[in-house]
Amino acid sequence: MKTTRHATYNLNYHIVWVPKYRQSVLVNEVADRVRDILHEIADDKGVEILDLTIQPDHVHLFVSSPPKNEPALLANWFKGISSRKYNHRYADHDGEKIGWARGYYAGTAGQVSSETVENYIQQHTEGDS
Repeated sequence: MKTTRHATYNLNYHIVWVPKYRQSVLVNEVADRVRDILHEIADDKGVEILDLTIQPDHVHLFVSSPPKNEPALLANWFKGISSRKYNHRYADHDGEKIGWARGYYAGTAGQVSSETVENYIQQHTEGDS
């Protein structure tokens, strides 16, 4: 259990998202840079990363967050801030920008199976961008 001034909580969320056009760009130093940036965001926002898996075509983040941070806000922070920071720091250096597809998967701990997450990853299309 964790506490804030006004709450005792145990809120853990799985958040999964994919790169724009489902490109397998999250490899080698790109993955390392994204990982570092996601940890920076968590530290800045007071969110604890419990697990982080970066695959070439998706990010799976498992976080613990105070109740004031709804899952949509967490997803927007991690996706939006990470792409801005990455592109600001590295796009001029590499010429490669990071962009995330619209949408994300969010689930609470205990209510998500690896099959559910895999289904999201496999079924996601870029048609709604």
